[in-house]
Formats: sequence, C-alpha cells, structure tokens
Amino acid sequence: MKKRIISLIFLTSILVLTLILFSMSFVSAESNVCCEKLKTGQFCQNAPIVECDTSFETAPTSCESTNFCSVGTCIDSQEGLCEGPISKNVCNNGGGVWDPRAATEVPQCNEGCCIVGDGAFIATQTRCKKMASDYGTQTNFNPSITSEVQCSANAGGDIKGACTFEKESAKTCKLLTKTECNSMKGDSQNSNVDFFEGILCSDETLGTNCGPTEETTCVPGQDEVYFVDSCGNLANVYDFNKIKDKDYWSKIVSKEDSCNAIGNNANSLSCGNCNYPLSTCLAYKRGETSVPNVGNYICKDLGCTFNGVKYQSGESWCGLAPGTSNIT
Repeated sequence: MKKRIISLIFLTSILVLTLILFSMSFVSAESNVCCEKLKTGQFCQNAPIVECDTSFETAPTSCESTNFCSVGTCIDSQEGLCEGPISKNVCNNGGGVWDPRAATEVPQCNEGCCIVGDGAFIATQTRCKKMASDYGTQTNFNPSITSEVQCSANAGGDIKGACTFEKESAKTCKLLTKTECNSMKGDSQNSNVDFFEGILCSDETLGTNCGPTEETTCVPGQDEVYFVDSCGNLANVYDFNKIKDKDYWSKIVSKEDSCNAIGNNANSLSCGNCNYPLSTCLAYKRGETSVPNVGNYICKDLGCTFNGVKYQSGESWCGLAPGTSNIT
C-alpha cells in the first residue's frame, strides 16, 4: 500500500512538471520580443518571435530598450529635411544620416522663415536654398522667424494684377504687383504700360496675346495647383469644372473662394485646392498617384499607413514611427 502511494505521488509530480514546462514553452512562444525587422518588412516592432526576420536582430525586451532600435533624428542633407523620432536602422536604410539627438538639438535642423517667390514657409536653411535653386530665385532665409503665421505675413507684398504693355508691336501681359508693373515704365523697350488690379492676364477684354490653356503648375512656397495662361502667367487654382468659364479666367479668385475649400482634395482629378498638411501640389506619377483630368500636377496625399491603418500627416505615426510608409 505504501509503495502504491509513493508511485502515485511520483506520477503526479511528473505530470505537474510536464504541465509546467509545456505552459512555459507556450508562454515563451507567445511573448513579444523586439524584432529589428518583421517578415512583412516593418522595422523595430514588438511582436512574437515567429514574426521576426531571422536575418536581423531580436531582443527579449521592448524595442524602446534596445540599441538597434533606439530613436533619434534622420537628416537628409541634400533635401534639407529632418525626421524624428526615428530608429537608426530605418534612417540608414532610407539613405539618411542618423543623429541620436532630438531634431531641436541638431544645428542642421534649425528652422526659420524661407521666402521663395511669392510664398513663405518654415524650413531649414538647407531646404530653403534647395527650393530657391529649384525655382531659380535667390535665397531669402530669416532664422529669427520660426512662427508659421509670422512667416506667412512676410509673403506676397502688393496685390497682384494684370500688367499690360506693348513690346515689339505686340500687346502682351505679365501677372505682377503694382510696384513691379510701374517699374516697367522706365524700360524703353516697353510702351503703354497699364496695371489692372485683381485681373488675370487671360482676361480677353484686355486684348492681349495671353489666353486660357489646359496647363497647370506648382508654385514655390504654396500648396495649390494653379492654371497657367498661354503667356506662362499664373491664373486661378486648378478647377476642371471651370476650365471654359470666362469669368474664372478674368478675375483673381482667392483660395477660400476656390473649389472645395474645406476639403484636402488629395488625389482629386478635378480640383487643385490642396490643403497642407493634408495635401500639397506635386507632379503626378503614373502608377503612383491619380492622374488629373488635365495638366501634370495633382494634390498629393501627405498621409501615411502604419500596420495597414491610414493616418493623416501630422499625426505621431506619419513619417515618425518605424514601419510607416507614405501614401501615394
């Protein structure tokens, strides 16, 4: 009897030990680790080890506690852009230069007011030089202005309008400020210079050689897609539904009074009234962005995807969290 009890106790102990080991194995398999890269391609994710790409590092802790997934600032020295917080590996894989400091502590990432053409926006000095070079203008960068509102107040100048003049026996036009137009009167090559405030050069009542087209363009420092007239002057915000509207090609219409002013108009085929930071003007890329009804530019969606979920630009996931990808 005593031997039977001992045997029963022994068998029970073995069974309990087996259950404990099985339970530990199950918990170990299900517990999250830090994967430097998932099999699905995302970087620095806390996930079960079976989801990790075995050619990259893993650690039995959260990614925030690892060296290979520590976050800092990613610098694109050519474009003058800084992103962060972002992991070192994500930055390096994207061709950037990683700095362990926050963007506010990195001198190259210091921002100021950049004035390019008629637009003004907050950017790094390198970014400002790049934009000015792209559009063939001089760099105008003020590091003492870091407020978007204060910076925008420095844009523009005089109200624009149609500046008509005769040159080489032809009556033509430029969209200028009144000050710029008056300065043309001192040029002996121009005659009969007149300024029409708030009027577009494509206004047929002016009798110039400038007229409507189906061409569009982006403007440095501004986010909207604009129509362009046959003389290369800017017209109003691209609105396909008004392409044949004479009034729309005659008077300057504000952004607020243009098509779908309260929407972001991302990937819209007919409206170029982009609204930053949700969307901005960009040349369309066949297969990557929508193709506008006319012209070569569209409001690009500035949102992003993270784990299959769409987020708006400016949310913490967009451009900052490891594993995100831009929406095109």
